[in-house]
Amino acid sequence: MSYELKSADALVSELCSYGESRLRVRGPARALSDPYISFLGGTEVFGRFVERPFAQGVEGQIGLACINLGCVNAGVDAFLHDESLMDIAAGGQMTVLQVMGAQNLTNSFYKVHPRRNDRFLRAYDALVHLFPEVDFTDFNFNKHLLTSLKGVSEDRFERVRAGLQETWLTRMSRIVDALGGRVVLLWLRYDMGTVDTLGPSPSLVERSMVDVLRPRVSGVIELEVTTAGQAQDIPGMMFGPMDLPAAQMMLGPKEHDRIADVVASRLLNMLAAA
Repeated sequence: MSYELKSADALVSELCSYGESRLRVRGPARALSDPYISFLGGTEVFGRFVERPFAQGVEGQIGLACINLGCVNAGVDAFLHDESLMDIAAGGQMTVLQVMGAQNLTNSFYKVHPRRNDRFLRAYDALVHLFPEVDFTDFNFNKHLLTSLKGVSEDRFERVRAGLQETWLTRMSRIVDALGGRVVLLWLRYDMGTVDTLGPSPSLVERSMVDVLRPRVSGVIELEVTTAGQAQDIPGMMFGPMDLPAAQMMLGPKEHDRIADVVASRLLNMLAAA
């Protein structure tokens, strides 16, 4: 079996930015003068290691420009606090908003990086007091932090979980409201197949949380997906010789095509009914 041994960051026109935004999103940069649909989300929307992410596949089927505003390792906070990208999303016909994990949010317990939301910056007093035996300087990533806290005390971890879930719902509601409800939630659910984790991705997001948002959005698309490694969907991905382990955890090209077909079908029905 052969792979494209080429760094994802070397793909032509892969990265771009819009306006005053400091987020590097999937390129090439697109003109925003014609009607379009925007896609907001993290690594899955960006399409890391794949040449044609599902937003591009949707565009080929619905006859409207699809602006890929996906950003690797971004979460809800990165978009909510990015005025340029929120303006772009608000200016489109509709926004497909990925349901991103609840762990990558600045909250009452800890602070995350403002753009790379998966990165843990520091613990607040509430978390230090809740877990006095933990040395928080040992952590660089939120998921590592949370899985470790869960291992120390599941009871105390539940307080952190509840706080994160409440924060997630508040922030997602703010995005939906800012876009006037012209939002389709894209809930890509998959189990990484590992133990002692926070559960299936997107982490800490439960159906009851999505259900709160359902009446406020134009629709919800739910899809069970598998990683490239699980689906043996590695051929056709583009990555360097050291990136195979990371590529195996991403969505592969066939899975992107499948997502594109489902999303395009749903959007066409919605546009026809509008």
